[in-house]
Amino acid sequence: MSNILEKAVSKTRLRLVPFMLILYVLAFLDRANIGFAKSAYQLDTGLSNEAFALGAGIFFVAYAFLGAPANLLMRKFGARYWIGGTTLVWGLLSAAMAYADSEWKFLTVRVLLGMAEAGFFPGMIYLTSQWFPQKHRAGIMGLFYMGAPLALTFGSPLSGALLEMHGFLDHPGWYWMFIIEGILAVIAGIVTFIYLDDNISNARFLNENEKQALHEKLSSEESVKTTSKIIDAISNVTVWHLAIIYMIIQISVYGLIFFLPTQVAQLMGTTVGFKASLVAAIPWIAALFGTYFIPRYSDKVGERRNIAAITLLVAGLGIGISALASPSIAIIALCFAAIGFIAVQPVFWTIPTNLLSGAALAAGIGFINMFGAFGGFLAPIIRVKAETLFNNNIAGLLTLALITIIGTITIFMLKQTNKNS
Repeated sequence: MSNILEKAVSKTRLRLVPFMLILYVLAFLDRANIGFAKSAYQLDTGLSNEAFALGAGIFFVAYAFLGAPANLLMRKFGARYWIGGTTLVWGLLSAAMAYADSEWKFLTVRVLLGMAEAGFFPGMIYLTSQWFPQKHRAGIMGLFYMGAPLALTFGSPLSGALLEMHGFLDHPGWYWMFIIEGILAVIAGIVTFIYLDDNISNARFLNENEKQALHEKLSSEESVKTTSKIIDAISNVTVWHLAIIYMIIQISVYGLIFFLPTQVAQLMGTTVGFKASLVAAIPWIAALFGTYFIPRYSDKVGERRNIAAITLLVAGLGIGISALASPSIAIIALCFAAIGFIAVQPVFWTIPTNLLSGAALAAGIGFINMFGAFGGFLAPIIRVKAETLFNNNIAGLLTLALITIIGTITIFMLKQTNKNS
């Protein structure tokens, strides 16, 4: 790689990755903060476990079906306006959760929040493919994916502290949690309109030589891809295979995330608050390290399939052990689970971005993400149903562990491809 191209990639990484990371922190926090509010929110509103599980998952229904169209719209209208508008709207809706004091309001706001966020995550994956060469993508997406553990590392004590504002101005703690965290996203949406560039040609931070070098590199990589039409992506057997894998990964992710604060509090013999939230942050601190090093190692050795499979296997074993072990061992097992199911995702996403191009890539990312959204919808329902069926709290975790291990096998069934693909 030429010095000019290296400089262009370095400047692009410095310009885009921290900003993408901040947006993902806010998105993940606003998506998952009901897990922190679960006990107090249900107590104050009378929401049943079944209704909570439905609301936690129903977010992903609208999110699922709108992901692909949203990506195609971003491709048409540009990242700056699309990502900025998306962030602004989801922030307002996240704040509106503060007023969702009944079951129908809770379910309605969760559906609308899913619709608003539908264009964000697949848009970020597509944006990465438009700015970074293939050999850098796992590492770049690894840095982006650090947003999830960062949201849960700092979000855990933040949400726990906000919950302890209970009674301030005669409002419950969960009210303030939703309001304050939603406002942060609104501010980020406004900043996006000013900060983000739509494409390489409009990049204010690159000079003309750097723009040309980066554009030529990405164009040469696109020229060797054979799948560029939308219909080709949707009918591609490998894309369907990848979609099923991603659905399983998301079942693992959200089956644990929505219930982790409660699980940790039970292990500690306490309720969800600041102290339990600090302990709940430990697995996400571990995930930060795994999400940084594993994708970078994948880039270095140019291997995707086996690294993704082994990483997901670690997640499955961690989930299973956390259900059966003593509290201290269970926390350690949850650390490995968090490392596994967060770090596997940036490695996974290099596969479709190296397979597809153009409109097919935009649609394919949305299509795969749609299946992932179904996984997010099914995750809390699967966990609650397993616990109810076997009348045992650990049955849900063991079911998630089994599904995750099946996902490992499904990844190994992918055809091994060449270096950096």
